[in-house]
Amino acid sequence: MRRILVTSALPYANGHIHLGHLVEYIQTDIWVRFQRLQGNKTIYVCADDTHGTAIMIRAASEGRTEDDLIAEMSKSHQEDFSGFDIEFDHYGSTNSEANKETCNEIWESLNEADMVIEKEIEQLYDTDKEMFLADRMVRGTCPFCKTLDQPGDNCSKCGETYSPKDLIDPISKLSETVPETRTAKHLFVCIEKLHDFLDEWTQSGTLPPESSNYLKNYFLNEKLKDWDISRPSPYFGFEIPDSPGNYWYVWFDAPVGYIASTKEWCNREKESIDDWWKNDQTEIHHFIGKDIQYFHTLFWPAMLKASSYSLPTKIHIHGFLTVGGEKMAKSKGTFIRASTYLKHLNPSALRYYYASRLSSKVEDIDLNLEDFSTKVNADLVGKVINLASRTAKFVSDSGLSEKYPNDGGLFESAAQEGSEIAKDYENGNYSHAMRRILEIADKANPFVEQNAPWELRKDPEKSKELQDVCTIALNVFRQLAIYLAPVLPSLAKKTEELFGEPIQSWDQSLSPLTGIKINKFKHMMNRVDPKNIESMTEESKEEAAKELQSTQVEVESTNWNDSESPLEEEPLAEEISFDDFMKPDLRVARIVEAKDVPEARKLIQLTLSLGGDERRNVFAGIKSAYEPGELVGRLVVMVANLAPRKMKFGVSEGMVIASGPGGKEVYLVSPDEGALPGQRIH
Repeated sequence: MRRILVTSALPYANGHIHLGHLVEYIQTDIWVRFQRLQGNKTIYVCADDTHGTAIMIRAASEGRTEDDLIAEMSKSHQEDFSGFDIEFDHYGSTNSEANKETCNEIWESLNEADMVIEKEIEQLYDTDKEMFLADRMVRGTCPFCKTLDQPGDNCSKCGETYSPKDLIDPISKLSETVPETRTAKHLFVCIEKLHDFLDEWTQSGTLPPESSNYLKNYFLNEKLKDWDISRPSPYFGFEIPDSPGNYWYVWFDAPVGYIASTKEWCNREKESIDDWWKNDQTEIHHFIGKDIQYFHTLFWPAMLKASSYSLPTKIHIHGFLTVGGEKMAKSKGTFIRASTYLKHLNPSALRYYYASRLSSKVEDIDLNLEDFSTKVNADLVGKVINLASRTAKFVSDSGLSEKYPNDGGLFESAAQEGSEIAKDYENGNYSHAMRRILEIADKANPFVEQNAPWELRKDPEKSKELQDVCTIALNVFRQLAIYLAPVLPSLAKKTEELFGEPIQSWDQSLSPLTGIKINKFKHMMNRVDPKNIESMTEESKEEAAKELQSTQVEVESTNWNDSESPLEEEPLAEEISFDDFMKPDLRVARIVEAKDVPEARKLIQLTLSLGGDERRNVFAGIKSAYEPGELVGRLVVMVANLAPRKMKFGVSEGMVIASGPGGKEVYLVSPDEGALPGQRIH
């Protein structure tokens, strides 16, 4: 029995799970379930990646703490995963005490290995927000492949890593302004000291050939760059113990979350963390996307090597998801949240479709929504489940034959195929495994068609023949359910209910069942209805439109940057009642005439129209801020029921409303466009 620890990349706590994310988690869950059917002790751990400026800024904009935000997102993520039958042995958070302790331990080891240095660097600074910008707070053009709109740490297209200041035409996501470059002291990890080790390790078979071949050239021609590991305050994360005011960069503590989440599982299950992370007999398998392979093939193994933790046995790397041959697009409704999918479609359908597209190669997979419905309906409903739905009802009373009938080698052939299907699962060639499984179904369905149990049931003298035909068909169906159990756990459970026997081992596919009762057949899976796909994409478009509107408001709000000075200089007045507020009669008025008052230092004489022939004479102290000529025709707000006040220059019959501390900083309050003179302001 093998002991296997499996992880998926940690989803970031700042966003919801979408169908692109699910490629990885479904791929991993399938592999874990297969290993358990093989009898291997396998645990699957994950966690939310919770640190960084994005979390800090979002929490502040929503008026809550970072802890509140990440707790809500963790709950949402786990509900989405559960909805797709993705099961973790433990799901943690990088914002945990276990993660902090492990980060400290690894950091101490890096220092002891003399791999940490300090140097002054140039960093992008948002002058509007008065803060240094984290990598993901900058977007620009990749300096290597020139792809537009890339984040500040690595390119999603070519995979290269770089510094935010290397971006071409960078823009701050916080203020949509062009940041300036400033210097700051940062801490770095010198991974070049492990150059020879990393060169050997990346060529050891741990990585897919595409990745190891690329890195081989990289090591031959490049000195490994020092890894910038710190970020200055303000930053949401763990403060570096020997560098006050600096925090570990999110990519330092994120992979450490693999160890911390395992540690929390060990504490709960009374196991030793060393058995899982410091034991040569334990296999460690990481499943990640190609966009983060640099962190997992250079920085992460360097951290593990320096701190005496076990190195990954295998890093499984997948490509991106496209929909209809194109990048997922919110405007087209193809950027689909997991929760939105679950409202309209069966999660088993997506698990199967992804499995039919995934291989061991680092390549993108495409979700063609038309092909999706056709394939799921034809393969699963039309071929696999069809074997049970067309035969189970005919033996609900008699049960299976006491002795397995002669089937011409159908069951034995499928049993022998099981070892090859298992190899495909082990190597991540799920698409090939699905083809092998469907080939078995393609042989079994003609057998049912030729023997026509629905015709046999009409002749009482052929009851034994009917029982034998159904026994053969149902046993082959059960084999298919076992082979598909890693992909379709819900089908496996329904198969268990039909036969009254749990599916627990791959080897159960080697021996047919005989002489047992067959329970009443229950519907196992609906066909994919194109109307439901259309409803899903339409809802995704609506969600995208709302999100865009919300984002626009958020961007505008981040640009306001309102100062607290006016309120400090003139605090709020004492509380009044609603009746007090209703006493002033505020009206829209138009300035129809404006004259200078030569004898007065501050006053301009205004003639205000309240509509029709209603006119008011008002003296306003706004001379330092306005010229009389620019005021004519302007709408203002006036206090219309203020008692007339006799002044040296005449009688003032009201007051216009303005703000500002005085002098040149006086601002008339104007109603919005469309307001009419004489209208009351409520």
